[in-house]
Amino acid sequence: MKKYTTLRIITIVLLNLSTFSLFAQNESTKKIAISQPMVTGMETAAITTEKMLRIEFSKLNLYYVYDEFDMTEAIENNPKFKSNCQSKTCLTELGKQLNVDFAVSGSFDKLGNKIVISLKMVDVAKGDVVKTAMLEFDDQELELQRMTRCAVRFMHGLEIDKSLTDRLYFRDEPATLNNIGRIKNSGPRIGYALMSGDLMEFATRSESQGGMDIFPAISMIGYQFEKQYIGTENFSALFEFIPNISGLEQGKFIPTMSFLNGFRFGKAGWEIAFGPGVGLKQTSKGFFDTEGKFGNRGNYMSETDWNNYAFETYGNDSTYAPNGYYQTPDPSQFNDSYNFDKRFGDKRGKLQLTTNFLFAFGRTFRAGSLNIPVNLFYSAKSGGGIAGINVGFNVIKAKTSVKKRP
Repeated sequence: MKKYTTLRIITIVLLNLSTFSLFAQNESTKKIAISQPMVTGMETAAITTEKMLRIEFSKLNLYYVYDEFDMTEAIENNPKFKSNCQSKTCLTELGKQLNVDFAVSGSFDKLGNKIVISLKMVDVAKGDVVKTAMLEFDDQELELQRMTRCAVRFMHGLEIDKSLTDRLYFRDEPATLNNIGRIKNSGPRIGYALMSGDLMEFATRSESQGGMDIFPAISMIGYQFEKQYIGTENFSALFEFIPNISGLEQGKFIPTMSFLNGFRFGKAGWEIAFGPGVGLKQTSKGFFDTEGKFGNRGNYMSETDWNNYAFETYGNDSTYAPNGYYQTPDPSQFNDSYNFDKRFGDKRGKLQLTTNFLFAFGRTFRAGSLNIPVNLFYSAKSGGGIAGINVGFNVIKAKTSVKKRP
């Protein structure tokens, strides 16, 4: 019985001590009021930033934070407390009106490609500014709540999550963090190119054999659509789309489209670009009579040419009609290399999609907002290619934000 009484007394004492400790803690908690910050250059409303500040100060567990309902009476008595109370004097007056220990306000400003949050805390009793914070963030307005958290914790000297600082803090150099802006920079292109390999043979072949019968060098005219997806003062990464028409001066219409990834370096505007291209070309299966067995040496014979030639030459030869019916001989009977395994350019043939891979190197010369790009290029494809020079001009028309609100 005596043991039971002792335990009960100890329990009562502990409960009283806990209650007293909790009461003392509540009495010692400092009260703080948040005044509406000034917001400029952003879509976020000032009342929203005020709520963000209350949330982040509450998370610190250092203050009793007055909410908007606690502040209603003071704001109604003095309208300037509602939206124009950011100065030290006004915050002191607001704090005295509310009977709080501290008052906080500041500004949220979008300046160019960054957001600047500036905060100050006033000791109401002394009328002095006791804490301040000013941080610059990358222009990511959708992350304003996390930016506010960083500013509040910085004001109190508390640790800030490194992942937040890496993602949000403003930096001048890295293009991936800095909203430099996309440059819409497009314009016409003209050029001249020399053919090689199978392309040269197709160009110089006579029209009677399906060739183009032109000089193996052609003019080019097109238009470059350029999109910059990464950019700093000394580096740009570009996507380029170039529709192009060649051969007009020789009465030919040769369309192509190129899709390039380009990189521009330094203020001098040196550039490299590479990527695939597509075009249209008529082709047929055939072979070249390298030994002159069926006419002039080197003549091209398509499958249709061979069938016509063979019928005229061997149609009445019983050797090729073993069953009384004529059968077209295979050209490999006369030369093992004569076959129809490969397709060649032939203006009489089937229209097909062709592919190539383009490499370009050059420099952009600048005169004010006018750019004059000069590039050497080589377009490689199976059996040959085209090498030439390309010149154009374009004007920096507009810049738009890399980061867009949804």
